[in-house]
Amino acid sequence: MTYPDPTSRSAQLFARGRKVMPGGNSRTGVTLNPYPIYAVHGNGCRVTDADGCIRIDCINNWSSLIHGHGNQAVLAAIAEQSQHLLAVGMPTEVEIDLASLLCERLPGVEQIRFSNSGTEGVMMALRAARAYTGRDMIAKVEGAYHGSADSMEISVAPSPTQWGPAHTPSSVPATAGIPAKVQQDTLVLPFNDVEATSRLIEQHAGELAAVVIDPIVSRMGFVEATDAYLQRVRELTDALKIILVFDEVFSFRVGYHGVQGVTSVTPDLTALGKVIGGGLPVGATGGKAEIMEVFDQTKKPLRVEHGGTYNANPLTMAAGLACMKQMTPAAYDRLDRLGDRLRDGLRHHLEDHDLKGQVMGRGSLAGLVFSDKPFTDFRSLPLGPHEVRTVLSLHRFLLNHGVQIIPFGLMILSTAMTEDDIDEILEQVGAGMAEIRSSRRSDEH
Repeated sequence: MTYPDPTSRSAQLFARGRKVMPGGNSRTGVTLNPYPIYAVHGNGCRVTDADGCIRIDCINNWSSLIHGHGNQAVLAAIAEQSQHLLAVGMPTEVEIDLASLLCERLPGVEQIRFSNSGTEGVMMALRAARAYTGRDMIAKVEGAYHGSADSMEISVAPSPTQWGPAHTPSSVPATAGIPAKVQQDTLVLPFNDVEATSRLIEQHAGELAAVVIDPIVSRMGFVEATDAYLQRVRELTDALKIILVFDEVFSFRVGYHGVQGVTSVTPDLTALGKVIGGGLPVGATGGKAEIMEVFDQTKKPLRVEHGGTYNANPLTMAAGLACMKQMTPAAYDRLDRLGDRLRDGLRHHLEDHDLKGQVMGRGSLAGLVFSDKPFTDFRSLPLGPHEVRTVLSLHRFLLNHGVQIIPFGLMILSTAMTEDDIDEILEQVGAGMAEIRSSRRSDEH
């Protein structure tokens, strides 16, 4: 079946969904034009849609499925736990087990608390930073996404008419519903601009509770923070007693010790999610014990209340523990090799088909941009009409040839993949690029 097809089961489900849900479903990110594709089954690195089409899954639920679909150890852990407790108004031992594993692996995490999403992980990190410092302002990078907390839904993808001077970016609400006061309390930093970022942090030192950084920015095609940028931000936050928060909701999957383990910078707090839940809803906030103490309900008065009916629920803790136990250094090394194979293959196809482009990413993350214009921040990200049309054309081609990627050129791998799977992905990418090149030549004539 070719997408789109108005007679398809997915099209029918979308029409039905729109009657009871605005937009037809509950996730903005799954939107496709003219309708999203509905899933019914996953196995390994492949997912089957409602019309029976099977595709290699290079989305992996926006990176949460590091083992792909139906990982046997994770399913067994869920099945075993389900016979004892689904949810309970008490703590469980498995919560301690997963917390211990994460504290052992992450250099910046001495203690940790669990929640239910990456958004909550970030939100509670901000709450902790504000409680610990007694300050209100939060700084974030222009173009970075950190979930749906109001303070973070600022300057996620501002238009050129809104973004203000390069050295002092404006605080632009990402959507309606963000209070003006929140905009005033969120300072926007130009990514990888050491001088301008230093100046802004120094100017607002007395107000800043935290600086939040995603060292590998998903919304910028997995462009990375430079070592110089991270070092300078760490120096300043140390000197000015500002909390440095790493958002590793995405980037924890790049290494056994997270991205903080492959840089020389250790944050004060770390927000986690996605892979640590084994495919079930999860979030976490971890960091230095001195800061995490603000959550300690045994000490009065309580400084930050952190509740949640499903925080550290037994099913998620069991699934997460089974998932992370499998992520040994050898497993990360294997994912690195698969990622290198994919990124190298993408570069070869760009060259072979005479298309301008570049490939970003690290470990199991890959980002393809159809422009050879260098970029290190949001404003230099080459996403003009031509680049967007090209990547969406490739996305549509792959969708109809057995490969599912994030529409704007992002690909996320899983341990369920093999070299043959990577080669199959690359074969279809090459065919898609050939079609794009052929179409371009026809237009030129």
